This record gives sequence, structure tokens and C-alpha cells, in this order.
Amino acid sequence: MDLGIRGKRALIGASSKGLGRGCAEALAAAGVDLVLNARGIEALEDTAEVIRAAYGVNVTTVAADITTEEGRAKVLEAAGHVDILVTNAGGPPPGTWSNWTRDDFIKALDGNMLTPIALMQAMLPHMIAKGWGRVVNITSSAVRAPIAELGLSNTARTGLTGFVAGTSRQVARFGVTINNMLPGIHATDRAASLDKGVASTQGITIEEAATRRQASIPAGRYGTSAEFGATCAFLCSQHAGFIVGQNIMLDGGAANISI
Repeated sequence: MDLGIRGKRALIGASSKGLGRGCAEALAAAGVDLVLNARGIEALEDTAEVIRAAYGVNVTTVAADITTEEGRAKVLEAAGHVDILVTNAGGPPPGTWSNWTRDDFIKALDGNMLTPIALMQAMLPHMIAKGWGRVVNITSSAVRAPIAELGLSNTARTGLTGFVAGTSRQVARFGVTINNMLPGIHATDRAASLDKGVASTQGITIEEAATRRQASIPAGRYGTSAEFGATCAFLCSQHAGFIVGQNIMLDGGAANISI
């Protein structure tokens, strides 16, 4: 399927690896020029080079911590106006409610709520003026099926969901869509980190932890960055203009939610 977005320009956060890279590669395959951001310059440049060679699109890299005001300013200056925005940042660490401090919550809000909101506020005016735009926020399946040990993530990402619910419906008439992708467990560094935590807590090997967690997913496996990216690219396509303000679960059926 031709997604109809060849020649568009996209900014993608945390895109040197994992789900962000999956989105970057899928958009590049559709002919979209990219602005890639991540904190680690080496992995970022390696990813950019692979994408340039594979898809022949223009790729700009910005090594910065986008969750800080300084880093965000650097990214926005390099990106300029874009047609597509994919927000993404690493989630807060797991823990227990009694150990989290106010600073922990502020850091989580900065990374997973206030940063994507600030990026949308910066990019939406140009999209509206142009009459076309796509925003996809990578959040978490925990927004709809909260995970006890991920309370910091549950809190911050749910706040973002509330912002998108209203804003998406205000900008839709201008040809701009905003939607959220809610990943369950995918085969990324985040999954490996959580597998390690489960192994430590339960006194088993990391391999056993991964096997048990995969067995709890109806699909019987972790998701892949490539299939996640393909969904992102479709939401950014010309064919998705009637999908507005949705929270799309990509969790292999792990959360038994029917509505």
C-alpha cells in the first residue's frame, strides 16, 4: 500500500533503537525524510547511516536529552517545521508507591507528559496552517491496564492521554490527527530491563523471566519493533485522516479489555 506521504518530514524522539527506530524505519520506507533524536550520539549516527543507505531519504540527527528545556530547544531548532511528529521517551523505572518522592513524579511528568505536550504545542500551529499533520505519541498499554510497579509511568502517561483526548478533537478539522500508540511488551531494551527486574525479584534467570512473561501474552511472544513501526506509519499516512484521538493497544492481547 502506498501511504501517500513520500516527501513529508518527520521528527521522531528516542529513535536510535527500539520502538522509535522501528517507527523511523517504517516512515523512511514510505519515503519520509527524518529528524532523529536520541541522547547517545554513537547509536544515533549508526541508525541514521543504516536508514540513509537502505531507503535513500534525508536524515538529520540531533543528539540531545529532549526531556530537558535545553535539549528540546536544540531539537526544535534543528527540526524546524515538520509534517509528522512521533513523540517517544524512555519510561520511568519500576518501583513501589511508598518509595517515590515528589522529585520522582516531576521527572516522570517531564519525560512522559510535559515533553510531548511541549513538542505538540511547538509543531501543531504549522500543521494547522498547512492543513495537514500527523502526531503519534508512543505511550504504554499501562494507560488502559495499569501495572502496579510502573506507577510513575501510569501517572505521567495517563496525563498525556487526557491532553490528547481534548486537543485531538480541536485540531482534527484542520486536517491534523493526534493518536496514541500503547505498546505492551516488545523485544526492546525496556523489555530486557523489566525481565532483569522480574528475574531479580523472583530469583530466576533472565531467560526464565522472559519465557514466563511471553507465556502470559495470548500471542505467545513479545512484539517486534518492525510491526510496531508499520502501525505508526499507517497512522501517519494519508489513509488515516479519520482516526482521531484514539489509544491503540499493541500488546498481543495481554490486557483483557473489550471496550
